[in-house]
Amino acid sequence: MNLQLHRFVLLGLVACSIVSVDQLTKAYIANTMRLHESISVIPGFFHLTYIRNPGAAFGIMGTTSSGFRLIFFFLTSVFAIGLLLTIFLRLDHRDWWGQLTIASIFGGAIGNFIDRIQYGEVIDFLDFFVKGYHWPAFNVADMAISIGVCSLLVLFAFDKRRSNLTPQEDPPL
Repeated sequence: MNLQLHRFVLLGLVACSIVSVDQLTKAYIANTMRLHESISVIPGFFHLTYIRNPGAAFGIMGTTSSGFRLIFFFLTSVFAIGLLLTIFLRLDHRDWWGQLTIASIFGGAIGNFIDRIQYGEVIDFLDFFVKGYHWPAFNVADMAISIGVCSLLVLFAFDKRRSNLTPQEDPPL
C-alpha cells in the first residue's frame, strides 16, 4: 500500500475507533442512568455521573442562548475539523506520531460534534475527585482531544529537527 494511502487508513482507523468508543459509552450511560445520577466506582476518587454539558470545556458558555451556542459550536467544530485535516495533510508521511496525534484530536472532535448535532449538548460521565478537589466530568472524546493536544505540545517542544535548523537567509528581493 502506498504511504499516502496508508496515512489516511491510519487517520480513519484511529478516528473511527475513538468515535465508536465515545458514542457507545455515551449511549450506554444515557440508556442506563438518569440525568444527574452518580454511581461511585472508587469512593472519593471516581464516579460515573451522567450530565449534559451545553457549553464548552468546564461549562464555558453554558448559560448563553441555545441558538447562539448551536451556531457557534457548529462553526467552531467545522473550522477545527478543517484545520486538523489541513495540518494532517501537511505532515510528513513518515511522521506517524504526528499523524496519531492529529487523528486522536480529530476523532474526539467528531465524537463531541455528533453530540452537539444530536442533542445540542455533550454527554459527560467520567467524574474524578482527588483529595477533595473535583475535576469537571468529561467523556472519551474529551480524553482523546486532551491526550492529543498534550502529545502535540510534546511533539513540538521536543522535535529535534526543528531545534537543529539553522536560520535561513532572507531571499533576494
